[in-house]
Amino acid sequence: MARFPIQPLNIYRRARHTGQLQASPPAILAGSFVVLILLGTLLLSLPISQRRPFGLFEAFFTATSSVTVTGLTIIDPIHDLTFFGQAVMLAMVQIGGIGFVTFAIIAAVTLGKRVSLKYRALALEAFNQTSMQRVKSTAFIVLKFSLAIELTAILVLTLWWWRHDRFEHAFLMAGFHAVSAFNNAGLTLFPNSLASFSGDPVTTFVLTFCVILGGLGFSVLADIHQKRAWSTLSYYTRLMILGTLILNLLGWILFWLIEANNPFTLGPLPVASQGLAAWTQVVSARTAGFASVDIDQLRDSSRFLLVGLMFIGGGSLSTASGIKLGTFIILMAVVRSYIRQRKEVVLMNRTVAPESIHKALALLMVSALLVCVGIFVISLLEHMPFISIVMEVMAAFSTTGLSPELTPALSRPSQILLMVLMFVGRLGPLTLVYNLGTQGHSRVRHPEIPIQVG
Repeated sequence: MARFPIQPLNIYRRARHTGQLQASPPAILAGSFVVLILLGTLLLSLPISQRRPFGLFEAFFTATSSVTVTGLTIIDPIHDLTFFGQAVMLAMVQIGGIGFVTFAIIAAVTLGKRVSLKYRALALEAFNQTSMQRVKSTAFIVLKFSLAIELTAILVLTLWWWRHDRFEHAFLMAGFHAVSAFNNAGLTLFPNSLASFSGDPVTTFVLTFCVILGGLGFSVLADIHQKRAWSTLSYYTRLMILGTLILNLLGWILFWLIEANNPFTLGPLPVASQGLAAWTQVVSARTAGFASVDIDQLRDSSRFLLVGLMFIGGGSLSTASGIKLGTFIILMAVVRSYIRQRKEVVLMNRTVAPESIHKALALLMVSALLVCVGIFVISLLEHMPFISIVMEVMAAFSTTGLSPELTPALSRPSQILLMVLMFVGRLGPLTLVYNLGTQGHSRVRHPEIPIQVG
């Protein structure tokens, strides 16, 4: 097993003498996230951040949820946090959402420092590029593109909400929710999340558009920005766009059909409002965590559908988590090839590399194991409906945050486990991909062993 020791002093000394960042990328990202969480905990624990006093553990949980762009909370951000506290939370969401890979590369370029070979390898794979020059340009495009999307959403929402509110308040609310939506955090300052906007097409489409763009992946956004024509887009970009459309549309139709007659969710709404609420819920379930209906009142089949969407998540190198859409597409292609008895796995007339298949299978198994362990442990600790526990664990691991309001009622050990799942869910897949991608190939060949499968 590969080891990723974090030795800040040695890393700092080596960087000063060599001008290179030699620590492993997983160690850098994990350490950076830990530092940001601790800083956020410190700021949230200050009296200036608290409208109603809460303890250090509550501050730590909130900081972890914000940095990992999850959205699970054991406090009420509306009534427990001051404007300063809400601003701190939003800053952590922004940094944690856009990602330290982008910020680290921008910082390295800005400071004139060279990036180590290991970090270059990770950056090339993460940004789906073939040269460091393209990675640098992609990183800056991502930052500019992200700010452009957020500012556009803020402008539209401010003007739309200004009709019924003071300009200052409308602007602040628009800023908070635009950033939260694009970074797929699902944090909201409305008492019932987005349930009040089920009949508001402008708010619905602006926020869900931000959620979708944030969940596509930064390499996809950069490719769209650079090429701007379907025929010239990379195969990966086209797969992500088509996969996102298919998953969202299928999920939307299924959720609407299941909940249309539920008197506690979509039932009382007009047909148009039902469609908007169902669309918001399905899009948010894959990557964000906003709620357009009362999650506690959903049918079990609807919850199971949302759990599946959360597990899949968004695109690689995005503000979303889960096993990632690319992983899911590869796994479906493997199943199709096996059923058709083909030796090669083909997507869009291109063969999928065996390494990609191995990574997808490993990521699936590791993720499923972590989720199952989390469900098992919390089921032992808590006496609550099983489907609610499943949804809570998946909301933490996938950093979706779509929860049936279970988090504050959990015991401390369960809440600690949720924090671990949030942290691992945000960093674990990246660490796994790096670990698998940097393993040496053994020259020893062992005899094959026949093992029956199925």
